[in-house]
Amino acid sequence: MTASAIRKIIVDGLWTNNAGLVQLLGLCPLLAVSNSLINGLGLGLATLLTLIVSNTTISFIRNWVRPEIRIPSYVLVIATAVTMIELCMNAWLHDLYLVLGIFIPLIVTNCAIIGRAEAFASRQALGPAALDGLMMGLGFALVLVVLGGLRELVGSGTLFADAHLMFGEQARSWTLSISDDYPGVLIAILPPGAFIGLGLLLALKNVIDTRVQQRRSATPEHHSPSGEVASQETA
Repeated sequence: MTASAIRKIIVDGLWTNNAGLVQLLGLCPLLAVSNSLINGLGLGLATLLTLIVSNTTISFIRNWVRPEIRIPSYVLVIATAVTMIELCMNAWLHDLYLVLGIFIPLIVTNCAIIGRAEAFASRQALGPAALDGLMMGLGFALVLVVLGGLRELVGSGTLFADAHLMFGEQARSWTLSISDDYPGVLIAILPPGAFIGLGLLLALKNVIDTRVQQRRSATPEHHSPSGEVASQETA
């Protein structure tokens, strides 16, 4: 795998083809769970692990699975990975497991995971498939964390609240607060706040992409020697 191919997989997963901001897949758990940073981080890591395990496994078995049964096979692989992650969370992160609830087993139905299995992992070697799972999962997790952090900060005036659910009792002191008398904006932590927050993130990404594209298209016009020569000849 060349350096350019590695770079493309990384950029696609984190930005260009981000599952949450571009493909708009997996929006149900993204919107439902992202009412706090820790909740978003917990589900994001679970999805990340699922993508790595499923992509790697599907790439490994791709030459032995007949085309007629490939989708059921992918679902079986994903369901197995999610079940293992769910059991581990129930054993070691039980309180967080209770908070996330039904959205952990619902990772099986996440379109982003089955989509990467069909579009990429089933057609690539083990290394690229694993890297794609890592980057796509990381991109999705970052959206969950950023959206959850923004909603928690605006809605409750805190960050890292309930960090002990993931990092243990010593993390109770990690909570950051704007002020003791911050009233909070209730809509931010309610379902409408999830749609508003995601819409703002989509708008921000579009603005950044537009400005980058404009800067790239303007560079040859201002700095190209051939362009300067052509303009002089025309004059």
